[in-house]
Amino acid sequence: MELPVTGPVSDGRRIPYTLETKNLCYKLLCGRFDDLAWKCCCGPPKRAPKFILRNVNCEARPGEITAIAGPSGAGKTTLLEILAGKIVPRRVSGQVLVNDWPMDAKRFRRISGYVTQDDALFPLLTVEETLMYSALLRLRCGRKEAAIRVKELMKELSLDHVASSRIGGGSNRGISGGERRRVSIGVDLVHDPAVILIDEPTSGLDSASALHVVSLLRSMVVNQGKTIVLTIHQPGFRILELFDHIVLLSEGFVMHHGSLNLLEERLRLAGHGIPPHVNVLEFAIDDIESLVVQTSETPSDQSSLEEEHSDENRKEDQKVRKREYSNDGEAKLLFFGNSRFEEVLILGQRFCKNIFRTKQLFGTRVIQALLAGFVLGTIFLNVGNKEGQVALQTRTGFFAFSLTFLLSSTTEGLPIFLQERGILMNETSRGAYRVSSYVIANTLVFLPFLLMVGLLYSTPVYWLVGLRKDINGFLYFSLVVWMVLLMSDSLVACFSALVPNFIMGNSMIAGIMGSFFLFSGYFISKENIPRYWIFMHYLSLFKYPFECLMINEYGGEQGRARCLTFEEGQCQLNANGFLRQQGLLEPQKWRNLAVMLSFIIGYRVLCFFILWWRCSKNRG
Repeated sequence: MELPVTGPVSDGRRIPYTLETKNLCYKLLCGRFDDLAWKCCCGPPKRAPKFILRNVNCEARPGEITAIAGPSGAGKTTLLEILAGKIVPRRVSGQVLVNDWPMDAKRFRRISGYVTQDDALFPLLTVEETLMYSALLRLRCGRKEAAIRVKELMKELSLDHVASSRIGGGSNRGISGGERRRVSIGVDLVHDPAVILIDEPTSGLDSASALHVVSLLRSMVVNQGKTIVLTIHQPGFRILELFDHIVLLSEGFVMHHGSLNLLEERLRLAGHGIPPHVNVLEFAIDDIESLVVQTSETPSDQSSLEEEHSDENRKEDQKVRKREYSNDGEAKLLFFGNSRFEEVLILGQRFCKNIFRTKQLFGTRVIQALLAGFVLGTIFLNVGNKEGQVALQTRTGFFAFSLTFLLSSTTEGLPIFLQERGILMNETSRGAYRVSSYVIANTLVFLPFLLMVGLLYSTPVYWLVGLRKDINGFLYFSLVVWMVLLMSDSLVACFSALVPNFIMGNSMIAGIMGSFFLFSGYFISKENIPRYWIFMHYLSLFKYPFECLMINEYGGEQGRARCLTFEEGQCQLNANGFLRQQGLLEPQKWRNLAVMLSFIIGYRVLCFFILWWRCSKNRG
């Protein structure tokens, strides 16, 4: 069975791709009004912009591994990101050509795979699940075909023996570092790309694992004719032998572009003797100033020194590739692999697995809700059955504390949202799915989960406290609790899309929640809030559910017959009268729910726009 691939195929064969840069320059620009960029990047206005790459001419051919090497800060990762179409084109001068055609970044992403240095993987998914979800999201095929592709890929990457092992990370023990790196590569190989770009594939690995990873890449080049470009710092002897071409950078300049043998020859011509215990590339990096800066040389000039390819054949081959690349159907490349509905289903299934396997999110939240319901129920035991001013204040205090607890309890999901954000940005940059599908799936998955949490809290606490004794009152109370949890979760999701890290996010959410409590009308009445702060009263997530709980307890037919304070044997204040004193009316019971729903939708929509902006910025 032939598996569907997103890589283009012409006349039953794969189109080979050649990447080429011509006079490529990249600099950090200083906008006239961008003070932060001016201070951090360029200094005073008189100083010239900082160049990261300068007149870079290089080439990566199919069936070869091209390694971008150089000391730290040489511009290796920047060059790789430009080749991957990740950097905004307006900041780059010069040309990036794909089969002699100017690169179309959106189109190129569909035929290429870009593997970042950091392994952005879900730690609680198994190796097979990780690759399977990537296949389902990126291939236009059914589950059966995706499973076949995943089995083949695991065999190709030597991951069969850890297929059912969880990825792990941090305190969770999982697969080894080399295996994690291969899984990261596999996630981008699942759609069988013709071009693979990898940032530091051997970073953090021991020599044996590093050799294994590069050997696998070498086998792909030999057996499948892929174009592979990678960055590397200081590889060992055995790894160096697997590279076809070296692009040696220093301060943004190309110091060498060609084979390892040519580099060794140039060093000898410069009068250097290479010690036996030092490899050629390591020696060149340490003594890089001895090489001539080749800013005027073109890749074709250098390749003529090597006599590795016939110029005549190569030009003819490039004409064919150029024609095939230009005739390749745009429609196949620019659309997503699945419909929005299918994306939501796949992402929803993945969310569910992550939630149920995340003990601190699932187990802790369930136990916390249940225990809090019983503990608060025993503290405020039967207070609903008592009347009088003290009982009234106690019930009001119970409502206030319940909402404080519920609104604060979902902040523990912040680190999980932040982890997912990094993975989301990687996956959407590859065109795996739409940002809107992620937000919808995340929202839908948390609806039943938070409903369960809300019921676990509401069921014991409502009846132990002795609130309004009818099923409608209990159902409305549970609905309000569910909406409160959803509002809080939506707020956390929104801020997790906005903030740079957990510390900043936790501080901002704590400050916002504190403001909501303060301006809710419970601690200071609406009439006493200064006019210039009154907008915070209407933005408070605390205000609307608090009013709902008060109306649910003291409103309706039961409220008219319920006396709250007696004096000399006569009822001085009934429940409905108390609500009127607070400025609350029965219709607000449902209007407030509509406002709470608008908060839930509003924060989710805002979350979508922030994530969409981040992801579009990440795509370049």
